[in-house]
Amino acid sequence: MTARELARSGAKVTLLERGVCAHEASWAGGGIVSPLYPWRHGDAVTRLALWSQSSYTLLAQELLAETGCDPELRQKGILMVDVQDEAEALRWGHDHYRPLTKVDGAFIHEKEPRINPEFTSAMWMPEVASIRNPRLGRALRISVEQNPNITLIEQCEVQRFVVQGERIEGVQSSQGEFRADSTIVAGGAWSAELLSSLNMRLPVEPVRGQMMVFKAPVGLIDRVIMLDGRYLIPRADGRILVGSTLERVGFNKDTTEEARQSLYQTALKILPDLAQYPVEHHWAGLRPGSPEGIPFIGAVPGWSGLYLNCGHYRNGLVLAPASTRLLSDLLLERPPIIDSAPYAVAGRIEQV
Repeated sequence: MTARELARSGAKVTLLERGVCAHEASWAGGGIVSPLYPWRHGDAVTRLALWSQSSYTLLAQELLAETGCDPELRQKGILMVDVQDEAEALRWGHDHYRPLTKVDGAFIHEKEPRINPEFTSAMWMPEVASIRNPRLGRALRISVEQNPNITLIEQCEVQRFVVQGERIEGVQSSQGEFRADSTIVAGGAWSAELLSSLNMRLPVEPVRGQMMVFKAPVGLIDRVIMLDGRYLIPRADGRILVGSTLERVGFNKDTTEEARQSLYQTALKILPDLAQYPVEHHWAGLRPGSPEGIPFIGAVPGWSGLYLNCGHYRNGLVLAPASTRLLSDLLLERPPIIDSAPYAVAGRIEQV
């Protein structure tokens, strides 16, 4: 998305991908176009999220027109049942002019008649959307391939930076050397490893999340439902995702039976009818965990020509449009869409 935003502004971009584009956390997530329980996040995350949420409708339409691949944006709202901090939620909605209301059991079961009848209260956000993130990634990849201003090179692992004095001139990779006026690290959970080659400690670490998908018929549920930090996400073809775990186990993407059972029980607690349908797939991905989930967006202090766009933790998808636009504004010296100070790298990264 960063490459696409820069290229649309006229820049020439070379995109180096260690594996295949959008096949790590971007593929593994759920695709909710909102931070989970948005009132529990600070203003820095909220500002990026609100800008991004309003841009996703146009982005999905543009990508479908450009590529023929439909990201399946579904703006059906989200029900967050049995929320304990209702007063904080309502205050946040009022302060940020967001439609967020408390609803009762009758409302819940009118919207979702098949979910557990025990739920008697929920927070309702009708504007929240979900997107089928693997298809979003596929559409972005096709868009990048079609753009004459972008050179895409996959299966190309960046090994180190090309350094000239205090300037980064490019990178050395498994497919040779690439030089550029500006080098952007947008490597998700792997970003800190790249920065360590410059003796800098970037506080971004992998946080494993396990998810599953049920092969269910269309219509069991129609919108995202959350309970105790877990969620069900329906797809247009009827499949229902359940997620997710939070595990600090390093760069380990193995799935576990313990997580499978826990996710399965959560899914049935929300939607008992799922017991009739098979689990089609169980997988894990690595989120780029960062302090308070605030991403690093901007120039790396002490190094000319080096920039970061990483550390989005659980909100990479929802923050992506605003993050890429903000970094592009900084690189191209345009007025930034929002104040860039909360995301600045200076003061948040250590020389070691």
